Amino acid sequence: MNESPLQDRAQDPEISVFVLAYNEVANLAASVAELAAVLAGLGRSYELVIVDDGSTDGTGPLADEIASATPNTLAIHHPINLGLGGVYRTGFAQARGLYLTFFPADGQFPATIIPQFLARTPEADLVLGYIPQRNSSWLAKGLSTTERLLYRALFGTFPKFQGIFLLRRQILTEIPLHSQGRGWAIVMEMILRVSRGPYRVVHEVNALRPRMSGESKVNNLRNITANLRQLVALRRQF
Repeated sequence: MNESPLQDRAQDPEISVFVLAYNEVANLAASVAELAAVLAGLGRSYELVIVDDGSTDGTGPLADEIASATPNTLAIHHPINLGLGGVYRTGFAQARGLYLTFFPADGQFPATIIPQFLARTPEADLVLGYIPQRNSSWLAKGLSTTERLLYRALFGTFPKFQGIFLLRRQILTEIPLHSQGRGWAIVMEMILRVSRGPYRVVHEVNALRPRMSGESKVNNLRNITANLRQLVALRRQF
């Protein structure tokens, strides 16, 4: 993993925002510009970190260009594609802000979610987003429903979550996270451990927009299958 130079980085930022970018050359600049504009308007210190997950379409060089031209912005590069799990683990390890969140580079989640979720932090250690109604294909809905049913079968009650989360980073030093692999089991493990610990969890609706361009690299059978295998292994720890 390597990093590009960071300009004007806050020494102790209040919020760390990580951008998940894998072959998103068509969407990255607009997504980062939107996030940077919202963050700059908050009146809080921040760091904006682009994680290039082994892209092969020019996303990596573009991330460096954006980082060089955008205050408080850094680009981190995975030499190979590690999947969502790898990006989240990088974010958990590298974040320095009081609060931590992740946004995909496809522009599906508006940057205004950040101030919306930050407004809940006086009463919460973890803010979990959810989507009340989602217009997606029957296959995507079927996979999502199956996944949620398996969560309940494996872990009983599971906090409502779909989309963006905002976490008080100190918690990562207080809970163990063991999940490995490509899927988002590392996030599910974090949510389970926080929700079952002495922490405050609240829920917020997060808006969802169509991708700016291209197709989703997340909601597919390969990723969901890999994630479910990890969750079955995780069940042994609870």
